[in-house]
Amino acid sequence: MIPKKYVELIWYKALAELKAEAARAYIGFLWWVLEPLLYMSAFYIAFGTGLRRGGVPFLAFLLTGLVPWKWFASTVTNGSNAIQANSALIQQVYIPKYVLPWIVVVVNTIKFSIILGLLIILLSFSGHAAGITWLALPVVIAIQFMVIISIASFFAALVPLFPELKLIVDNGIIVLMFLSGIFFKIDALPPRLAAFLRINPMVEVIESYRDIFLNNAWPEWAGLMWCIILSLVLYTVAGAILRKYDRFYVKLMIG
Repeated sequence: MIPKKYVELIWYKALAELKAEAARAYIGFLWWVLEPLLYMSAFYIAFGTGLRRGGVPFLAFLLTGLVPWKWFASTVTNGSNAIQANSALIQQVYIPKYVLPWIVVVVNTIKFSIILGLLIILLSFSGHAAGITWLALPVVIAIQFMVIISIASFFAALVPLFPELKLIVDNGIIVLMFLSGIFFKIDALPPRLAAFLRINPMVEVIESYRDIFLNNAWPEWAGLMWCIILSLVLYTVAGAILRKYDRFYVKLMIG
């Protein structure tokens, strides 16, 4: 459990980050909506129109993959750099280092909630009405949150110790984007390859969103259980590393 005073700090810092980010752009918070829309439009033009797989069904399929992926990718990328990005702060005042990835996750979760709301509106206009299985949506969101905070914390703990790892994280995110089933159905692949790709928890998460939004079906709970187990293991390891090197990170920043 996170002590109440640090929960308040996470929330305060997250809101401060959002306000500062909005103030840096003339269009303010509208950029939080425009940036992912441009991102998704570019991929739709490339894969939907350029590869002649366009149309409303593929657009819905693509967006239900890209929206949760954007939340995951941007948070893990920024979260892995959370300690270095706050080097000036941690040199001035003591903050448990596990708090820093949480700030990044909360900031991007707020942004994700806005884009998810727009996606739901778009899907409703394209014939994907809410059904009883939509009750599983908060569960899927919570599980993806667990996946994100565990992976972000894991790399946040390691990157200050091994700076070259940041390059691996950034490039690995790009590779994973094309292996997470965003642009194709995992089940259409040979069984052995599909089983291998499902080690990636985002495959199960993305398919769960599609089951709910596009198929009016319940998610595959067994696959989501794998995501929970992996998240708990990674977060436990990350927490152990962050506690062990809690004071040492400051020395690294100074050095």
